[in-house]
Order: sequence, then C-alpha cells, then structure tokens
Amino acid sequence: MTFGFSYIGLIWLLMLLVPNFIWTKNQPKDYEKYAAKENKVLLVLERSGEFIVTPIALIFSDFNFKGWNFWLTVLVISFLCMILYEIYWIRYFKSEKTMKDFYRGILGIPVAGATLPVIAFFLLGIYGGNILMLAGSYILGVGHIGIHLQHKKEVYEAPEKRKLATRITLGIFEVLGITLAVLVCGAFTFFIAGRNIKQIKRAVSYKDGVNEQLYLQLTDQKEYITIAGKSKENPIIISLHGGPGAPTTYVDYYWQDYLTDEYTIVCWDERGGGRSYYPNAAKDPDNKSLTFDKQLNDLDALVDYLCERFNQKQVIILGHSYGTMLGSRYAFSHPEKVSAYIGVGQCVNEKNYAGEVYSYEDAIKIARSRGDDTTALEAAYKNFMADMSLQNLFTLRKLVSPYHPQTVTKDLSVFAALTSPIAGIDDMRWYFMQLFNMNRFIELISPLEEYMNNFNALEASDNYQMPLLLISGSCDWICPVDFVKDYTAKLSAPKVKLELLEGCGHSPQIQLPEEFSQIIIDFLKK
Repeated sequence: MTFGFSYIGLIWLLMLLVPNFIWTKNQPKDYEKYAAKENKVLLVLERSGEFIVTPIALIFSDFNFKGWNFWLTVLVISFLCMILYEIYWIRYFKSEKTMKDFYRGILGIPVAGATLPVIAFFLLGIYGGNILMLAGSYILGVGHIGIHLQHKKEVYEAPEKRKLATRITLGIFEVLGITLAVLVCGAFTFFIAGRNIKQIKRAVSYKDGVNEQLYLQLTDQKEYITIAGKSKENPIIISLHGGPGAPTTYVDYYWQDYLTDEYTIVCWDERGGGRSYYPNAAKDPDNKSLTFDKQLNDLDALVDYLCERFNQKQVIILGHSYGTMLGSRYAFSHPEKVSAYIGVGQCVNEKNYAGEVYSYEDAIKIARSRGDDTTALEAAYKNFMADMSLQNLFTLRKLVSPYHPQTVTKDLSVFAALTSPIAGIDDMRWYFMQLFNMNRFIELISPLEEYMNNFNALEASDNYQMPLLLISGSCDWICPVDFVKDYTAKLSAPKVKLELLEGCGHSPQIQLPEEFSQIIIDFLKK
C-alpha cells in the first residue's frame, strides 16, 4: 500500500467518467421514471462505493505498471473490461437510445454498463494488492449492479417459461458459477486484507526505526535485502537463507518480528537466487558468476554497508541450512566483524551427502523392521549413489521423510507467504520455478554443488572467537541432529550452546517462531 499518484487509476477513471458525462445528454426515454423507483439502500451502497473507489484509484502507486510478469495478466484483463465498457457505450450511443438498448448485454455479460467497470476496478485492486479498492468495489458492485438489475427486470418482459429440466440445469450452473466467483474473490480478498493489515501494523510498529526493502550494490551486482527494526541503535542480525538458492526473505518476517524490539534484522537474497537473480539475469542468465567465494565477498560488502550505515562495529550472523555454510565460514574468517554466530539446522558433513546417507540408513532400518516394501526406497538410493544430482536427492528425500515424522506438524509458511507484507512478483517467479521447472532451477544453482559436496566441518579445526548458538529441530533429518551434536562437542569458542526444539524438523523457526526467537534473545542477552 504505497502512497503515490496512480496514472493507471486516472486512465481507468477517465474511461469510466467520460462516457457517463456524455450519457447525461443522451439518457434513454423514460429513464427518470425508472430512476424514481430505485432502492434507497442500494443507492446508498452505490454512492458509498463511488466515494471509496474514486480517490483510492488515484492515491496508491501500486496500481501502476510493475513490469512484465504473471500479475500483468490481471491488469490486462482489467483493461479489457474497460475496453468492453467503451464498446458498450459506443453501441448504445449509436442505437435508438431506448431502455432496452441501455440494458443490452455484451458477450453474455448482463447489465454490462454496470458490471464491467466493477469487475475492472476489482481486478485493479487485486493487481495493486489493495484491500481498500477491493472493499470499495464490493460495495459499489452490490449497489450499482443491484440497481440496474432491478431496472432491467422492469424493462424486459418475463422470458418464455422453459422446461423444468432446462431450468434445473441452468440453475445448477448459475449456483456453481456464483459459488466459484465467491470463493475466488473471497480468497483474494482474504489474503490481500491480511497482507495490507500486516503492512499497516509494520509501518506503525517501525515508524521510529527502519522498515525497508531495497536493492544494494554488493561487489559487482545489485542484490535484494530487507531491513526491519524498532530502533536504529539496536544490534544487527543478518539472516542467511538456505537452499542453496531458496530465499525465504518474504516469509521470515513471521519469526523475525519477535526479535525486532531488540535487534535490527536484515534478510538477504543471496547471489544467484530469488529477487537477487532477476535484476542481474540479463547480464548473467545462467549464473556463471555464482560461486561460494563470490557469495562470501557479497556478504562482506553487506556487513560493511550495515556497520557504516548504523554506526556499528560488528554484526550477528544467523544462518539456516545452506546459510550455515556461508555464515560459519564468514564468522570464522572475519572475527573482527562478527559478535556472535547462530546456526539453525547447521550443515556439518555434506561431503558426498553424508547426511542423506545417514538419514537413508536409518529410514531403511525402520522400513525393514515394519516389514514394508523397500523396493522404491532402495532403488532411489541406488540411483542417488550412482548420480548425486539434486533431482535424485529430492526423489530420495521424498521417500525417506515418511520414516522421520515430526511431532510438531504446524507449518505456517504457506499462510505466511500468502499474507506476507513484503512478498513481491519475483519471489513468486522464483518459487514457481522450483515447483514447475526444477531442471532450470538445478541448472542455476549447480555452480555451488561442488563446494557443498566437499563441505565437512568435522574435518576443520575451527577455533571461533565469538559465542556460538546452534539450534535444531529434534526431528531434523536434512541436517541430522547427531551430526550437529558431534560438531558442538568438537567446537572451540568462548561459549557454545546447542538448543533442540522438540518435535520440529529442519525449519523450527517457522514451526515454533516465538519459542525459537526467545532462545536467540536469551542467548544473546547472556
């Protein structure tokens, strides 16, 4: 909900109002007779909807063109509705201007002069993610369309009585159509309302601090970060997502908002993924510049920027999954810039996917003890060992995971994403690539595979110069808890602590966000 002038809203309003001004001089015969009988409640709703929609269309810049993406389809359909609306008026002005001419449908759309602009502005509300426009369109639609449906009923004689079977069939289709429309419109309204409410709450909550989403020049690329906190004086936590190439910036607010009273939280879409990929795709479409060392250099540039901007000497590094590789290596090599390191679902031994092998061996043991058919599981493991590709890895994980259930089944990541106050088009583009074009996704992140496959923290003699906190779900088999325990025992640091969140899996921060955040607060305070 970004305040600013909307040229799209202005165009839509001109397309709406100009024909109406012309119509005042070209009203159909006897229109005043029908207007005198208009329902007063519907008339109030119509005027209220106009009062809401008109200024809202002009004062939010979110309705303006935002580039070539999936949501542009919604704007195009909205525009087509307005074009049909103009065609409807041209046809009327060329007619004999009777009431029947006024209430002719177009392309099967009843009372097109009332229905088309309501649909257009409702779709504009979806495109702009604005609940005020959606609410105004609802109110306008009930009043405006309701009034003109009444007039149409009065103008046209009752249609010829149809056969019972025909009436039942048409009635079923009408009910199904209305139900589908209500469900779709209701879903969009619900999630956009949730998004807008969170946007407003965050704007109020962070009014004296910082609440930004921006692209920052890090070494040779512009990359995406978010910054949130209630005071610019608070210590900085940099959150590094997992994957690789799986940014969770748009959902991480769900747990990070519990920390922003005392910390400024920075999320970063790492080089080669998410919102940091698309601005650089023209120059580097295949992620040729993506290496682990480049990401470390980017992280160093980010740390320097934040320390200078917020006048601080050090930051706290928090990594999740793959982000723990990046975060732990950075903390180890830059102790002068890192005051504490937090590893969530810490990667320990990824050499030749040792963790996956360990997880499989446990799962096959459980399967055999139950007398399960292990043919598919063993075949998936054999394929993976022959070709340790990410595609084979995901197939193996899918078959192994049922043998490692989590007792905390709550996972609010989908709800958090759909109502996210900061989610954008590129977040969805990247996420849908992972869902529907896995081969392309794997191709883009493959430059990091070699480093990952040779990562074994147990072989290193890590002597950290800052406190370390490791947090794992007790049911995490992606980065097995036993590996994390071994790593914790081996670590050398001023303070080392391992916390297990019982029943959680690989992402305890989403499953138990408040409990997870409190562990961090308690550790850092001490």
